[in-house]
Amino acid sequence: ITICCQSLINHSSIIIFLRFKVYFSSKLNIIDACIVVVTLVVTMIYAFSDLSGASLIPRYMVTFLRSLRILILVRIFRLASQKKEIEKVTRRMVSENKRRYQKDGFDLDLTYVTERVIAMSFPSSGKQALYRNPIREVARFLDTKHLDHYKVFNLCSEKGYDPKFFHYRVERIMIDDHNVPSLEDMLRYTACVREWMAADSRNVIAIHCKGGKGRTGTMVCTWLIDSDQFENAQESLDYFGERRTDKSMSSKFQGVETPSQSRYVSYYEIMKNQYNRQLPPQKCLKIKSIQIHSIAGVGKGNGSDLKVKIIVKRELVFQCVCANLQNCAVFPDTGNNAVIISLQEGPVVTGDVKVMFESSAGLPKGYEDCPFYFWFNTSFVENNRA
Repeated sequence: ITICCQSLINHSSIIIFLRFKVYFSSKLNIIDACIVVVTLVVTMIYAFSDLSGASLIPRYMVTFLRSLRILILVRIFRLASQKKEIEKVTRRMVSENKRRYQKDGFDLDLTYVTERVIAMSFPSSGKQALYRNPIREVARFLDTKHLDHYKVFNLCSEKGYDPKFFHYRVERIMIDDHNVPSLEDMLRYTACVREWMAADSRNVIAIHCKGGKGRTGTMVCTWLIDSDQFENAQESLDYFGERRTDKSMSSKFQGVETPSQSRYVSYYEIMKNQYNRQLPPQKCLKIKSIQIHSIAGVGKGNGSDLKVKIIVKRELVFQCVCANLQNCAVFPDTGNNAVIISLQEGPVVTGDVKVMFESSAGLPKGYEDCPFYFWFNTSFVENNRA
């Protein structure tokens, strides 16, 4: 009974993920499900019924039960092989509707954005390999498809792996989850890719972060612009989202969604076209005030519960607390659903700037334990408004 129940649970999980129609489009799945149900029913009858008169059971029933015993043994064998199937289902659930590579014996959260650019999720080992790309399988794929002609870019600041899996052709660019690369890192990255791609027409790059979406999309789009495959940032972002999203599974968008990341792709477009792939002239700005729109429904709805932190080069350069007006004054604009936070002795900043907002009113906390934040670079600020 335990085996039958476990089989039933396994089948239910697979059906939920694949959907009823898709699962039962396979004749083998239909037969398998029937065996599970019949075996469970007969086993329960056998376990809980009085069979003292078993000698009176017709011969055809005896033959049926013996056949069923063989089917049960087959089921036990299939159960042993279902572990891999459950792992595949788990990985597909985690990758959601990101386009996967499911050919030639591979099933990986991996997408060819172009013939020479691959986007994928983190190559994992240990327990994480149960729900993300197993690193050995990723290495097998790359060695099979692009032996000696691939370079991997790991964009995760939070974790790495032994580069020997990819024959030490691994470049690391440290970007925090849901954050942006520095302009310097973007330029170093595109220079590295240009050199690699020019060395051999067979060379490809495989880029990943954790989920193969935000940070990965940012750097993929940066290269698409640098290599003249797209003229502007928005076109490249739209294209990446289209390639990474499997619309046959769901309409959920699997492209770059964080506004700051999209903004930095636009910055690179400007650096390439206006500054000849050089850093723009530095600009120092003093942050005097911050205006937040659509504030209603955010905490207390008037900004009085917010705390603002301004970070430059990973260092906290300014902090204000709206609740007690520490280093700031708060001016709600109810009519326009906005609030202006005027900073007292606001900081002078230059380069990449991160502005974080924390709340004491129980707002849902996202990444980095704060409700929301954004990035900008002072060199691209026009008319003193970021």
